[in-house]
Amino acid sequence: MTNEWCGWRDATERALYGADDGFYTRSGGPGPAGHFRTSVHVSPLYAGAVAGLLRRVDGALGHPAELALVDVGAGRGELLTGVLAALPDGVAARLRPYAVERAARPEGLDPRIDWRDELPAPGSVTGLLFANEWLDNVPVDVVETDGDGVARRVLVRADGTERLGEPVDGADAEWLRRWWSPLPAPSTTGTGRTAPSPGLRAEVGRPRDEAWARAVRTLRAGLAVAADYAHAREDRPPFGTLTGFRDGREVRPVPDGSCDITAHVALDACAGPSAELLTQREALHALGVDGRRPPLSLASTDPAAYVRALGRAGAAAELTDPAGLGGFGWLVEPVGGECAGLLKP
Repeated sequence: MTNEWCGWRDATERALYGADDGFYTRSGGPGPAGHFRTSVHVSPLYAGAVAGLLRRVDGALGHPAELALVDVGAGRGELLTGVLAALPDGVAARLRPYAVERAARPEGLDPRIDWRDELPAPGSVTGLLFANEWLDNVPVDVVETDGDGVARRVLVRADGTERLGEPVDGADAEWLRRWWSPLPAPSTTGTGRTAPSPGLRAEVGRPRDEAWARAVRTLRAGLAVAADYAHAREDRPPFGTLTGFRDGREVRPVPDGSCDITAHVALDACAGPSAELLTQREALHALGVDGRRPPLSLASTDPAAYVRALGRAGAAAELTDPAGLGGFGWLVEPVGGECAGLLKP
């Protein structure tokens, strides 16, 4: 890894996806599951819910001869494996599963899965595109206000040392004005005059908007869903969200390839005109996943079934907890009119 100064977007790109030593792409690495737990890893209920959504898409599209499931940011293929196991044979027989992931194909993966390092061609597939915790790993630049309240690009070296660079301008500055309203809002002094607010930070989400638009364009017809930890324009964090993860723990983000580097997603900025924003709790409830405990009477009539149901309820509660995974955002974007409203209660 080079130790030259550059923006966080370039530094993150090298750190996560470098050809030989990237955090996600190095040979023999454990993949995301070795460092953090996504909804996919919590319980098979999540893959089952995605399979249920896929069946709704299939029905809305009139059961096409070939039904696509495009998993963007596929990790080691865990979600696709779970969905294939949850589908009825008739649907699975028509399914074309795509894994879009920059890491190498894992050994032993179901041969039905088409593993590729880039999206299918625009307008080439019909079905469901699902991106679980992908956009948070699309690299972005970080900006910070200086002592005069001017938003400047944050430069970083591979050891994590930072300094401020040039003022933000052009398309990035326009994105900040439109989508990150707290920056660079000045503070008010006791005299009624405004004073600069140094140290405010933001992540410039424009590359994620563009990445999501490209992903949606792969669909000829169907539904595109992004599930990620997110924030909305009216509630942007004043100091940004850039952080790192390693071995299941949150750590300081250092772009040397030793840790995941991630930041919350401005899903509202990514959303197209027909998109809907939900919480994961709302989406999973609409798909029949909830954390209600089984009736206690089941414990006396069928103890084994009660224990199984209790386990499912616990996993469902974790997936839908509004203070945890249930608070994640789901960006649901139909392509064509057939798949609108598939997650209505």
